[in-house]
Amino acid sequence: MKRLIYRLLMSVCRIICENMLHSTEDGDLRLTAFSEKNMNKLYEKFILNYYIRHYSSKLKPAASEIKWVTKGETDLLPKMQSDVMLTCNAKRLIIDAKFYSHTTQTNYEKDSFHSHNLYQIFTYVKNEAVSFNGRVSGMLLYAKTDDDVIPNDGTEFDMNGNTIAVRCLDLSRDFQSIADQLDEIAGGFIN
Repeated sequence: MKRLIYRLLMSVCRIICENMLHSTEDGDLRLTAFSEKNMNKLYEKFILNYYIRHYSSKLKPAASEIKWVTKGETDLLPKMQSDVMLTCNAKRLIIDAKFYSHTTQTNYEKDSFHSHNLYQIFTYVKNEAVSFNGRVSGMLLYAKTDDDVIPNDGTEFDMNGNTIAVRCLDLSRDFQSIADQLDEIAGGFIN
């Protein structure tokens, strides 16, 4: 159990160590700016480990691979790796964690969700629904930014028989508030 508790902490330490560079001054180390890619990985692992720590028996959290449902050669198809997959009885929720500087994209002076993210979660859900004996839904969980586009309680769509939700997690709040937001997602899924 201790191994699971410290996994997030060790991941943070690894990212810090991998991003330290020697400066021109003797003996000094300085931390380079984290890239969005590193922050995204940390964000994904934080959410997964939160659910492992607090909901392992109720939701069976995992970062599972989703198999393509196709005939023929699949060697060139990309791997579908979920960030977080929660399973409760005959329900499964695939969470795709996204950490961007902007939660939406602007095209022709109109804000919209990142199209590639919607395509990705839709593909995950539809392929998983074929092999899972129950209801499969998906969620894009963005780290909240200064953008005011996504409503605080999120939004959801019925896409070809599956629910796809889009929500933001406000990381600028204290830990208890962040935990409350994650608990709300879990509670909504369990009920």
